Amino acid sequence: MNSIYTFSAQKNNNEDVSLSQYENKVLLIVNTASNCGFTPQYQGLQSLYDNYKEDGLEVLAFPCNQFKQQESGSNEEIKQFCDLQFNISFDLFNKVDVNGKNSHPLFSYLKAQAPGLLGSKAIKWNFTKFLINRDGQVIKRYAPITKPEDIASDIEKIL
Repeated sequence: MNSIYTFSAQKNNNEDVSLSQYENKVLLIVNTASNCGFTPQYQGLQSLYDNYKEDGLEVLAFPCNQFKQQESGSNEEIKQFCDLQFNISFDLFNKVDVNGKNSHPLFSYLKAQAPGLLGSKAIKWNFTKFLINRDGQVIKRYAPITKPEDIASDIEKIL
């Protein structure tokens, strides 16, 4: 596999989506959670999206409940939370696993293409971010502590 465009995922409305629909876009793919210390990053992700969507940026949020059960709600509850608390307009997907034997294939690919510290392929926490160029190639992995606004210059370079 040479790009993320070979994968598909289910949006929060249960629509199956081929990631090929994002061809020629710059993507920021994030595993998210509603009850995490990093949850306020939703606001920063929305700001990035607002600032760069006209230039071709898409933010893809994948809720995950693998880290201290910080995303225990249903897909509907997650959507309501994101709408009420952060008024997000970027794409929200159904809850997925990002580690282990049930890891979503997209995240298995992302981890292999951009390992973490010391070559670790595991995602360590919520709000790990992956930057993807217009060709569907993984450019960089960002730790949860990296604020969305700190990624803006890297996004600008590849837009």
